[in-house]
Amino acid sequence: MSRSSKKLCSITLTLALLFLSTLPAQADPARLLHKHAPRFVRAGLDGRRVDLAAFRGTVVLLTFWATWCAPCQVEMPRFIEWETRYGPRGLQILAVSLDDDRDPVRALIAERGVNYPVLMGDVRLARAYGGILGLPVNFLIDRHGKIEAIFQGEIDSASMEDALRGLLDIR
Repeated sequence: MSRSSKKLCSITLTLALLFLSTLPAQADPARLLHKHAPRFVRAGLDGRRVDLAAFRGTVVLLTFWATWCAPCQVEMPRFIEWETRYGPRGLQILAVSLDDDRDPVRALIAERGVNYPVLMGDVRLARAYGGILGLPVNFLIDRHGKIEAIFQGEIDSASMEDALRGLLDIR
């Protein structure tokens, strides 16, 4: 991607986020709590189709993140561990990158050994999830497709793991 294309992508995302910030009624992920998670179908970075509805019967940790987000990078090793530990018990982590470009995302997930699907997000998907303005934002979705917990910003991973274990019915 050329330098001017990268700059245009960056400007476009900035303008889109500014637009979202003018919509206070929509810029609130918490309004989705205890409601069905908005459905989406996307191609993962590996090219495989990711359909949120296909994960019914599974607990999903849906994380919105970016490579430039320090708290997002702090969460990554935990999520890799949780996918390994709790995946066989019914957990699926899905990561939605809000980066402008796929290349840094591919590089970081390869470097970190990410073991869960990663896909690229956009303004439309961010809006569907309440207008994602700050990162990270993590949604815990129960086996029936309802959002049961939302964690915004840097959080205490123990409380997220407790909520996750509760949805997985692990004591």
